[in-house]
Amino acid sequence: MNRFKTSKYKNSTPKIPKKDGWIANVRGASFSSQGKHIKSSCSLVAFNTDQAGGMVGLSSVNAASDGKWTVTQISCHADLVTDLDFSPFDDYLLATCSADETVKLWRVCDPDQDQCSNAEVTLSPADGRLEVVLFHPAASGLLAVASVRGLQVWDVTRDAALTGKHTPVHSDRQPSLPDLVSQQEVRLWDSRKLSSSLSSLSLATSNACFFLRLLLFLHIHEADLSVSWSVSHCLTDLSTRGVALVPKLALDVSCCEVLRLLQLTDNFIVPISYQVPRKDFHADLYPDTVGHTLAMTAEDWWKGENKQVLTSQRSGPSSKFRHIQGTVLHRDTHITNLRGLHLTTPGECDGFCANGERVAVPLAIAGGQIAVFELSQPGKLPDTALPTIQNSVNVADFCWDPFDTHKLVVAGDDAKIRVWQIPKGGLMETLTEPECVLRGHTEKIYSIKFHPHASSLLASSSYDLTVRLWSLETGEEVKRLSGHQDQIFGMAWSPDGKLLATVCKDGKVRLYDPRKSTLPIQEGPGPEGHRGARVVWVCDGKYLLVSGFDSRSERQLYLFSAESLASGSVASVPADVSPSTLIPFYDLDTSVLILTGKGDTRVYTYEIVPEAPYFMECSSFHSSEPHKGLCFLPKTECDVRDVEVARAVRLGKTTIEPVAFRVPRVKKEFFQDDVFPETAVWWEASLTAAAWLSGSNGQHRKISLRPKDMMPVSEAPKEAPVRKYLPSSVYLEEKTDEQKKEELLSAMVAKLGNREDPLPQSSYEGVDEDEWVSEELTTHTHTHTSDDS
Repeated sequence: MNRFKTSKYKNSTPKIPKKDGWIANVRGASFSSQGKHIKSSCSLVAFNTDQAGGMVGLSSVNAASDGKWTVTQISCHADLVTDLDFSPFDDYLLATCSADETVKLWRVCDPDQDQCSNAEVTLSPADGRLEVVLFHPAASGLLAVASVRGLQVWDVTRDAALTGKHTPVHSDRQPSLPDLVSQQEVRLWDSRKLSSSLSSLSLATSNACFFLRLLLFLHIHEADLSVSWSVSHCLTDLSTRGVALVPKLALDVSCCEVLRLLQLTDNFIVPISYQVPRKDFHADLYPDTVGHTLAMTAEDWWKGENKQVLTSQRSGPSSKFRHIQGTVLHRDTHITNLRGLHLTTPGECDGFCANGERVAVPLAIAGGQIAVFELSQPGKLPDTALPTIQNSVNVADFCWDPFDTHKLVVAGDDAKIRVWQIPKGGLMETLTEPECVLRGHTEKIYSIKFHPHASSLLASSSYDLTVRLWSLETGEEVKRLSGHQDQIFGMAWSPDGKLLATVCKDGKVRLYDPRKSTLPIQEGPGPEGHRGARVVWVCDGKYLLVSGFDSRSERQLYLFSAESLASGSVASVPADVSPSTLIPFYDLDTSVLILTGKGDTRVYTYEIVPEAPYFMECSSFHSSEPHKGLCFLPKTECDVRDVEVARAVRLGKTTIEPVAFRVPRVKKEFFQDDVFPETAVWWEASLTAAAWLSGSNGQHRKISLRPKDMMPVSEAPKEAPVRKYLPSSVYLEEKTDEQKKEELLSAMVAKLGNREDPLPQSSYEGVDEDEWVSEELTTHTHTHTSDDS
């Protein structure tokens, strides 16, 4: 019975920000069309405007660091834009259709960047004025286009229609719609049987369209497919031109936000957040939701496949990190007023590097200069010139010694590696003389990587197609590895330090055991694309993860078994389309993989597991503006009291900002030992370079991150479940009249008390029994007093 059903969202309240929290400088479209006037991805919001011609407005979903939004406009068509849609797998791929009878795909940028004036793809269905355009929810590159004449499905990757025009068939299977002029209704239909609706809900009598000024929030009950109110209405003061739903992955789960609407009005876009009034994080409000990973190609769908896209499969394992949140820390922790940054570092370079104490950033100044900033000294940098490291040649790659926070190693265009020592307290004056210079490569160096266990042991890759190992203690080359046929995109040491993996432009992934052979001990097929790649070891060294590009230049993630590279990848997931290589960071403790590219605004997060499905997608972090890089700090920098599992610094155009990655938990007063196992002290060397070269292997000691005053959540006392309300069966079961009388009498007695119970004064001390005034005497005294008067 519906009257006994309640929704867990029943107390959800819409929160409308003050006017300065609205997106301003908007001219919402007032013309009529069958399509959407506003659409949102996780990063951007696109909307129709009243500007002449086919103009589309563009802004970001979240405000910039100053709390403001930038709004820009794109000239898309020769006539009115009738509908628009974002790709479910790419926040920056926008499809538009128009009265000019064309469909266009746009590679849009953030609003503060220059937008491309030409569409990536233009389709001409030759079907008159187009009204609706819609991306397929699970297949890549599949687009439905509708007009008053019919419907077509297009594969945009081939610029071809998969189906001919389908004219709507009028039959008894077509649903009979309510008379919207007299009665507004919400109806629920079974698409397999459209002769009648399953359920309906009457709203109001009006000749206006829904969502004009009254925003409604309804709940569909899965048990009997009924519709009910979940919250009170949200009455706004502005007429609505359109409403867009922000994707679930962009919601703020820390404040129990379950829904966010963007209301397009004449002059503003108003963000309306629906929040459930609960404390902390509640997983029951956030079941698995649609992610960014496509399930199939357009070709697969056309062949008859049907798959769904989820962040984690309901039938399979679910990641405990699926709701991980990235948050830029308070402005007081930022380093601001950076100037003259070098923004075009080679693809093999991370762009900047950081350790727990300081950050090194290349500058666009002749001589390959590098600025060094102390993380302990945030704030605005002076406008005057800063002391730098003068490397004398352009910087190809650079990194901090993991065992010495003052030692910076820089590879240059001149095939030399320079070792610089930063004084205690930071860089106070310009450095011109390195501590030592490593010479041996004959061509420009690609990248450099320190050994994870042995002190002063460095690997470098070069255009001379060799990988060389160096001892910084002696300044000499100690090993030379060969076997590459083209540019070496990336390399990575195994967690135990025994093996070295490389990924190459020749389409191969190779594995070396440098102490046993100068040639690879294994090799296998790698990414097909030639734009760049990175490699990192995951799952305790059992697998290699490679981020690269496929044959269509789309970014992909590949997982290889370290025991059998020749077998090819065991799993792969697509990311999106972007020119920059995804740079991976892998946390050994949690098996969480975090990736982003230079110039991106999105940071991907996955949990990697050693069995299918291998990749478990988690929530993404979106920044308000493109970043130049992301570097992660030692685990000891994390605030475990706030369940912070990773801490990074983000390099922006003019700022360095700390970013905390947190897992929302309910019992934060306890130490979450399930996400904070003992961590390896990788910032301490376990053996020397000479010992490793002679055949020894090291192992890092481990420490607990638990504060002394926190109890592990695994040892927390178990709370007995408390039933807040009795089940409806208690109230609904039939009772006899005698039972009802008995219950009524029992309730009255409980409320009034038992007459046979002793009086309160009976328990008093210090008063004898004969000192109490009897009722008879009291009555006589009152009567006598009255008579006397």
